[in-house]
Amino acid sequence: MDWNHYRFRSLWSLPAPPAAVYAALERAEDYPRWWRQVREVTRLDETTGVVRVRSVLPYDLTFTAREARRDPGAGVLEIALSGDMEGWACWTLAPEGAGTLVRYDQVVDVRKPLLRRLAVPCRPAFRANHRLMMRAGERGLARHLEAV
Repeated sequence: MDWNHYRFRSLWSLPAPPAAVYAALERAEDYPRWWRQVREVTRLDETTGVVRVRSVLPYDLTFTAREARRDPGAGVLEIALSGDMEGWACWTLAPEGAGTLVRYDQVVDVRKPLLRRLAVPCRPAFRANHRLMMRAGERGLARHLEAV
């Protein structure tokens, strides 16, 4: 087992239509406004940006996110990640009643040296940290969509 390899899946149920959710998710530079764990997004060009995140545990992860797929018709947004983590992440949206079911998939290898050294003893804490961040993102996006 590679202790620095992670697969995550989160499901969000949001009371807004898919088009509104997609519009919010495709504007990554706005994430810090509604997702407090996304501390900073610096756009480098139309398809690439540098993102800094920090959840409950006292470390930041900084990575470059490059658009890999943008398909509003299919409800898919996918990015390639490099930096403190390398891999990919993908949002997939589907109608759910009057709202939207959002699936977030992420497959990454951690490259940050401190986290690599702590991979074995801290893996459960790292996974819990990710769950807390994703839960906060769901709540933050729901509030953001209500205000729009």
